[in-house]
Amino acid sequence: MRIALCNEVVAALPFQDQAKLAAGLGYAGLEVAPFTLDPEAPHLLPASRRAELRRIAEAAGAPITSLHWLLVAPAGLSITSADAAIRTRTLDAMERLIGLAADLGATLLVHGSPKQRQLEADGDAGRAEEAMAKAGAWAAQHGLTYCLEPLDARQTNWATTVAEAVEIVARIASPGLKTMLDVSAAGNGERDSVEELLRRFVPSGWVAHVHLNDRNRRGPGQGSDRFGPVLRALRETGYAGFCAVEPFDYHPDGPSCAARAIGYLSGLMETP
Repeated sequence: MRIALCNEVVAALPFQDQAKLAAGLGYAGLEVAPFTLDPEAPHLLPASRRAELRRIAEAAGAPITSLHWLLVAPAGLSITSADAAIRTRTLDAMERLIGLAADLGATLLVHGSPKQRQLEADGDAGRAEEAMAKAGAWAAQHGLTYCLEPLDARQTNWATTVAEAVEIVARIASPGLKTMLDVSAAGNGERDSVEELLRRFVPSGWVAHVHLNDRNRRGPGQGSDRFGPVLRALRETGYAGFCAVEPFDYHPDGPSCAARAIGYLSGLMETP
């Protein structure tokens, strides 16, 4: 099983040091939040910088595997807004971020961005679904996968369970569109356990990615959640994608949190 590190955990370091640290700790790659590359317009990074970032990560031994936190920058984006100008800017950014992912060597994008998908009026859900359909089609053109991330109801009010997300992506039926599972979000919002959800939905082929984090929003091994059953469910269902460590509370600091997580997970993966 391949484990990547979400780079915002160590974003205080220069990108080259992020990649070297991840590789040195034993991570198989980096999942990159675009806003860490450019806080205002990451979708407009020049080709030379894209090539440089890809080269740095690969040379360090931690290639860029995926992108997430897609709509943080530029500010003011929304997949549900009825405002034509906002929608045009949002769809343009999404399409360009898919191109960025391809240029960086990633194979997958994770669409979480809860604040940018809130349902507030009639028609919002239809606009969100239309945006996902477009993203799936654009991703397919590049040979990539675009994942709608289910997030619990404390974060958003659209696609709040794995079942709901599967229903949406199955209805769209785009070869470039899948869903995924975030352990923290599932633990805080689902009726069933994470391992039960994985055993139900991984065999369907709709789950293309997994985020590993505790319900307390710290890294694996830094809370009460047990990740042995999670990794066992992934292994026994034949899951072949990446898992990415994605804490939000970096305790005691980013590098230490990253080290603790991979050490804990590596120990579990060595257990039969």
